[in-house]
Amino acid sequence: MERLRSLSRLLPRRTLCALAQGLTPGARPVAACGRAAHILGRSRAAPLCGPRRPPVAGEMHRFRTSDVSQATLASVAPVFTVTKFDKEGNVTSFEKKKTDLYQELGLQARDLRFQHVMSITTRNNRIIMRMEYLKAVITPECLLILDYRNLNLEQWLFRELPSRLAGEGQLVTCPLPFEFRAVEALLQYWISTLQGKLSVLQPLILETLEALVDPKHSSVDRSKLHILLQNGKSLSELETDIKIFKESILEILDEEERLEELCLTKWSDPQVFEKSSAGIDHAEEMEFLLENYYRLAEDLSNAARELRALIDDSQSIIFINLDSHRNVMMRLNLQLTMGTFSLSLFGLMGVAFGMNLESSLEEDHRVFWLITGIMFMGSGLIWRRLLSFLGRQLEAPLPPVMASLPKKTLQADRSMEMKHSFRPDGPGSSRSVLTTR
Repeated sequence: MERLRSLSRLLPRRTLCALAQGLTPGARPVAACGRAAHILGRSRAAPLCGPRRPPVAGEMHRFRTSDVSQATLASVAPVFTVTKFDKEGNVTSFEKKKTDLYQELGLQARDLRFQHVMSITTRNNRIIMRMEYLKAVITPECLLILDYRNLNLEQWLFRELPSRLAGEGQLVTCPLPFEFRAVEALLQYWISTLQGKLSVLQPLILETLEALVDPKHSSVDRSKLHILLQNGKSLSELETDIKIFKESILEILDEEERLEELCLTKWSDPQVFEKSSAGIDHAEEMEFLLENYYRLAEDLSNAARELRALIDDSQSIIFINLDSHRNVMMRLNLQLTMGTFSLSLFGLMGVAFGMNLESSLEEDHRVFWLITGIMFMGSGLIWRRLLSFLGRQLEAPLPPVMASLPKKTLQADRSMEMKHSFRPDGPGSSRSVLTTR
């Protein structure tokens, strides 16, 4: 009994109550503690299993805090501005919380975590497309555009997209189910966006390169170089977008299961599934559609690559022009240095007459003009010789001249080749050939 009393002191009240009733705290029967439960049931079961005490203030504060935190998280959940397009082209806009939206669509929270990376995924018979600021969820019945914040996108959404989804546009997938029209409309918009960026960059880059490579301008305009640098960065971003677009489409084309998953109506409508199994392969149609836009993206990539090659070639031309101008300046500096050297060399004669020493030449007035003439003539002659030496050193070496072989040597070589190429059939054949010759 003393041990049981000590046990009651050590164990918590809820555990002892469960033991007294023959259950563990997890509501499971305990066979090994039957005797202890029987004794505790006689001695202390009544006070332990009596009415519960009122909750302590700390517990009430904890419960209230958890309830408040849940309410706060529910209120802080992001709200999406949803634009809904149905099969007939009707447009409705509304706001809905993220939690309610992914529960209604049968998705998970990570599926609506949109990033600025191009991707096409499928989940629970839904197509999720991410294209930077364009976020869309495609179902067999409707298209949902989430949080559009772009004026160009708004104009395209409410003017062009409804007619295309209703089958009134020039889409190739008009006779196919709704998800084909939605996917083609979104891909067409993104390709046209990339083409618009390229059409804006191309004339700017070509104009800047033409101004920089113009041979009439001896110097390079720094403002043009700054513009070319900015356009080059924009071209690099465009190349990255095109590359991501191609990779995302190529990943789907490499996996047949993902192509099958993109055909939503095929799995939701049994009639469409029967038609598909009878002869209309929706997966093949989806593959043709994606291949078409992959080819368009490849053309854009080639055009951007050509622009990049033009920039690199123009950069090499600019460097060559700068090197030539630098060489001209270095040559001019070298010529002036040679002239200064020749003048200083013959100027020593004047320095000799500038000393405070008397000589008999100072009395003759013709000596001054004679010494001055010798100085200038000597300096000019030496400068001329130095310039001729510099010109010979800077001239490009001529290619080595190949010595022409005499005709006799050529004829001898040809006869030797004929002898080596001829193979006799027997031991006496060579002798007969020589005798005939």
